[in-house]
Amino acid sequence: MSELDGPLLIERDGKVVVITMQSKPYNLLGHKLIEALGAALQGIDLEKTGAVLLRSSLRHFSAGAELEMFEEAVEKGNNDAVVDVIPFIRAWESFPRPIVAAVHGTCIGGGFELALMCDYIVAASSAKIGSVEATLGLHPLMGGVQRQVQRAGALRAKEMSILARRYDPVTLERWNLVNLVVADDRLDATALAIAAEMANGPALAHAATKELALIAVDQGVAAADAAMAKVQEKIWRSADLNTGLKAFREFGPGAAVFEGR
Repeated sequence: MSELDGPLLIERDGKVVVITMQSKPYNLLGHKLIEALGAALQGIDLEKTGAVLLRSSLRHFSAGAELEMFEEAVEKGNNDAVVDVIPFIRAWESFPRPIVAAVHGTCIGGGFELALMCDYIVAASSAKIGSVEATLGLHPLMGGVQRQVQRAGALRAKEMSILARRYDPVTLERWNLVNLVVADDRLDATALAIAAEMANGPALAHAATKELALIAVDQGVAAADAAMAKVQEKIWRSADLNTGLKAFREFGPGAAVFEGR
């Protein structure tokens, strides 16, 4: 568990680890919050965990980055003051359990980029989401451009980053940047239910799915095809596969109760 007055509160709900951002006032992403999020992932016991839920207890999911970093970078004339985000992005996207983001309020700039690093985004219908860095004279610094290109295409990605507007979740769901939009009062329950459904699935198979998807995104379909046999090796030795096959034979599809190993 993290401290109640720290930037994060880490709790467990069954096989779901719930990471709640509570870095007042707006969960601004700087060295402190990014380091805390990275440490939170590293500290998760994979043996007991099937999925992660990332949420916020504040009014907003995240209102972007700490401006002090950028101001210091301008003063120095280089980006040494800015967080080196590449290791953070890689750790987040390669984490071997599904990560669900529950987005409400304002989710802009680095906050939106953090959500895009997750595997599934549930957004409250009143949320406002966007890449607004151009209003500061910047562009998205945490991989937002390329992840928008990957999901929505270059046309929409350039629109979002150049116009720097805030969008409603329904529009972004249509553009393939949000998985699901729900009523505000249903966000927490829905996001937790989806995370729990993922958590109770076959963990090694889910890890393989994430790994192959990442290879396909980074290197192309042919590279993912070439990696399949290696990535799938652990599945053939998993208890979950035996459980799934036996349950299917006896009761039909969807009856298996997986242990996550």
